[in-house]
Amino acid sequence: MTIRRLALPALAALLALPAQAQEAGRPAPFYFGADLSYVNEMEDCGAVYRKDGQARDPYQLFAELGTNLVRVRIWHNADWTKYSDLDDARETIRRARAAGMEVLLDFHYSDDWADGDKQIVPAAWRSIRDDVPALSQAVYDYTFQTLRTLDAEGLMPDQVQVGNETNPELMGEADWKTTHAGINWDRNAALLNAGIKAVRDAGAQSKIQPLVMLHIAQPENVEPWFAAAWAHGVTDFDLIGVSYYRKWSTRSLDGLEQTINRLRHRYPAEVVVVETAYPFTTDSADSSPNLLGEDSLLPDYPATYEGQRQYMIDLTQRVKFAGGVGVVYWEPAWVSTSCSTRWGQGSNWENSTYFDWRNGNEPTPAATFAQTTYQEPAPITLTIRRPAGQTGPLWLWGDFLGSNEIIARLSPAASDPTLYTYTTTTRPDTSIKFQVFDRRPFDQGLLGDGKMVEAKVAAEGLTASYTVGR
Repeated sequence: MTIRRLALPALAALLALPAQAQEAGRPAPFYFGADLSYVNEMEDCGAVYRKDGQARDPYQLFAELGTNLVRVRIWHNADWTKYSDLDDARETIRRARAAGMEVLLDFHYSDDWADGDKQIVPAAWRSIRDDVPALSQAVYDYTFQTLRTLDAEGLMPDQVQVGNETNPELMGEADWKTTHAGINWDRNAALLNAGIKAVRDAGAQSKIQPLVMLHIAQPENVEPWFAAAWAHGVTDFDLIGVSYYRKWSTRSLDGLEQTINRLRHRYPAEVVVVETAYPFTTDSADSSPNLLGEDSLLPDYPATYEGQRQYMIDLTQRVKFAGGVGVVYWEPAWVSTSCSTRWGQGSNWENSTYFDWRNGNEPTPAATFAQTTYQEPAPITLTIRRPAGQTGPLWLWGDFLGSNEIIARLSPAASDPTLYTYTTTTRPDTSIKFQVFDRRPFDQGLLGDGKMVEAKVAAEGLTASYTVGR
């Protein structure tokens, strides 16, 4: 990478970046997750999950396979189904906790599927859809009361998603994609912040203070969305959730890794791939068309047991190297049954679950991806010392993965205004390039001769100190 003058949009985004977050008191765990929102319904429809020929409780089975986080959705008032409401979510949380797993509760803020293509306001709130203060209050009250109800039963979730795949504007209408020109961020930020505040306030009254996650579909959409959200005051979140399905994404696995790495450098939040999946076959068990087929395959990952397993292992390793803290498989238990879901009899996902109907619903090898031994990323600590009397923020611009530019705003230590510390992780046994700047036009570095500084990162990591030359 050569140092060059940043374009104005990039410069504006750079100046708005948050300072790097302080290191937490304990390292974040790595989440090996499963979205089990369908499993209660599948059991009611007669699904049996087996291991070594024996029928098993699915929650216990997932825990034995290494799952440590269960994700479950909640709709506002889905009168077309008796599932994914508060009672169903309560049952999922109870069973997941009994099996020793943590829980991520996913508020859709809709009566039906909310996703990267549509966000439809609940029918009960349609009359106040355009009254931002009233709708914000409704979001707050609903979120707060739901969490307080769960907490009263000892079921407060460990993490809460404020919205699901919120690429479009929250709580709109089905036609807003074509009738609305972009997101009204004043409205969107008010609604997001209302939900976030409700989680914080409910947590303040509980033994469990849930982490807040914001969630966007497909990595190419994440950075512009979070830049806009941050610029409009949506800053109080702990986790960035990303959906990654190659069928609907323009990014390769390399691109996903680079996106996660940039997010970790830019925001005081951890990153989780909170939805992903891969088919183990292109066959079907029923007449309901499967969502993932030939058009979902990557060149090195065929639709086989081994292809599905290797996809999950390789994706997880990349997430780890990039500094992410989790991978959640979407609906690995949505098997085919005689019941009908939203789109017909059977399942639209049976070829992408962890259970093969051709083998008595025994787990596929991908179900054990959490038990794989992964290589840990190499820790990096860079210490920058400025001359006495020089104060204010610095900006670090570098490449920590290869062909992946990152920008991070650095703040001085509270105890020493001339000392700046930057911590991150990267792939072991690699090289990084970086430079530090203090003002526009960011074309003259402060370290050494002003050109990019290159450093080798061993498997055990890198700790290095630098002094500003001017």
